[in-house]
Amino acid sequence: MAGWLGAGVGTVGAGTYFGWDGFTIQSGNLIVIVVMVILFVLALVLPFPGGKGRK
Repeated sequence: MAGWLGAGVGTVGAGTYFGWDGFTIQSGNLIVIVVMVILFVLALVLPFPGGKGRK
């Protein structure tokens, strides 16, 4: 049964990797991390909707 799980998974290409002094990251993972950091910063900066009218 476990054989069919990996049947549809294939590698399209090796991908693009970035490296700095022994640290290597794939471009797709880097994009996901950057988007997560941006969303985190926006969640800290943007006010909650309707938060100003409450006591």
